[in-house]
Amino acid sequence: MVRKVSIRELRNSTSQVIEDVENGVPITLTVNRRPVGDIVPHQLSRSPWVSSDRLRDILVEAPADSGLLEDIAAVREATIDDE
Repeated sequence: MVRKVSIRELRNSTSQVIEDVENGVPITLTVNRRPVGDIVPHQLSRSPWVSSDRLRDILVEAPADSGLLEDIAAVREATIDDE
């Protein structure tokens, strides 16, 4: 669960906020109740693999450029012609 922390609370309770982050709690920093940034627990390593459901979500959120296949075909064709 993400905890929202105002700038004032961060200033007045920095050690508690840091303790929460150390304990795995992600923090959303707010100014006038508007989210402005995130403080997340540090991860030494992260698996490059994602679940198939997450991969589908990523593709929906950020699909490839519509001209990507044409660009790849042009580069491939140029490479083949150079041989």
